[in-house]
Amino acid sequence: MSRTSHESTLIRSDPATTRRDVTETDVGSVFVSNYPPYSFWRPEHVDEASATLQEPFDQPSGTPLGLYLHIPFCRKRCKFCYFKVYTDKNSDDIQTYIDALVREIELYAETPKVAGRQLLFVYFGGGTPSYISAKHLKGLARRVKDVLPWDDADEVAFECEPGTLTQAKLAAIKDIGVTRLSLGVENLNDEILRQNGRAHLSKEVVRVIPWIHELEFDEFNVDLIAGMVGETQSSWTETVRKTVDLDPDSITVYQLELPFNAVYSQELLAGKPLPVADWDTKRAWHSEAFDTFAAAGYVPSSAYTMVKAGRVSGFVYRDAVWRGSDMIGAGVASFSHMSGVHFQNVSSWEEYVGSLRADCLPIGRAFPTSARERLTREMILQLKHGRLDAGYFREKFQVDILKEFDSGYRRLEEEGMLTVDADGVRLTREGLLRVDQLLPEFYDPKYSNARYT
Repeated sequence: MSRTSHESTLIRSDPATTRRDVTETDVGSVFVSNYPPYSFWRPEHVDEASATLQEPFDQPSGTPLGLYLHIPFCRKRCKFCYFKVYTDKNSDDIQTYIDALVREIELYAETPKVAGRQLLFVYFGGGTPSYISAKHLKGLARRVKDVLPWDDADEVAFECEPGTLTQAKLAAIKDIGVTRLSLGVENLNDEILRQNGRAHLSKEVVRVIPWIHELEFDEFNVDLIAGMVGETQSSWTETVRKTVDLDPDSITVYQLELPFNAVYSQELLAGKPLPVADWDTKRAWHSEAFDTFAAAGYVPSSAYTMVKAGRVSGFVYRDAVWRGSDMIGAGVASFSHMSGVHFQNVSSWEEYVGSLRADCLPIGRAFPTSARERLTREMILQLKHGRLDAGYFREKFQVDILKEFDSGYRRLEEEGMLTVDADGVRLTREGLLRVDQLLPEFYDPKYSNARYT
């Protein structure tokens, strides 16, 4: 599971828990992956999404294009998961879905907005992309490449769950052109993995690591979650130490949240006690992990990710989306961004497959953004890097963000969350650890305190 992929799989949650004085981990979304909030997207704007696809691409803009492929299958649903996933589909169902996914991409490739454009990145997200068989994966890749080739893409990223991997499947993943492999480790304590409903155990992580290193992917990333239910100081310290021993090129740490439709959230709302760490503890563990990784030669890449110094590592998908890239989000409930119009596919299996069997794009809701909203979106998402380059925004938007967002920066600077100079903005360690709770500071009043999705 990669949290950066949330904007193509997120479905529903309670109002965002974004106040900076919140201590307890209550039910609600915290992680910010888009602006304006998804809850403002409407079915009545679908025609505007359709219309922008029929407009020729503005070549002088140079806006890159990416492809997100949502593979919504898992062995089990984690108790903290709120993605659109299925755990009850057989091989025939998977083929049905792949057929629909390919048809969706074919329809996009025929539109004036997409036809002839090169892909900057491809991202296989989930769910669990590594859940499907090597045969299904190779067939999907071959058919998609026929209409949207990715051999020249800067990055092809792929999410994996350790227990779904074999040497043969990893070889197939490498063969289709994957350059960035992300392994959803989350924790290396078996009791914590079991308690949180994870499908894998730590022995499966240990088993696959030599195979991954042998294949020499351009980048190997490991995901961790700070504050999983049952976590203790000693168990977290041990997980962090063992993660360094895995020798990944990058390590991504997220802090556990409880969106409304997760199993844990429903249990908590029903009055069941839940031993989940508070935000102060999760931030302390996150900070500890970053200190340990820094001592092992890693440097910060964002509020969540550290990369091994001296190795070729990056995250093209993340950086492109945070800089306003166009993106086709293919798959049930997936999100797309095209020429300033955001839109999401329908979220039911039957409606998604049925639409594509009828040769119709399965768009369910949309939101056309204003120039101000596009500026704010890029500013808050890029703040998650831990720094903002004022020159970038002057060149792209002809706006001085230091003046435009001055009041928000000043308030956060007074709280010790960031510093401002002539070149831009830089988050402090405290600001970096709670960045998602800072971002609503810059929301237009009409979007403040609104349901996020």
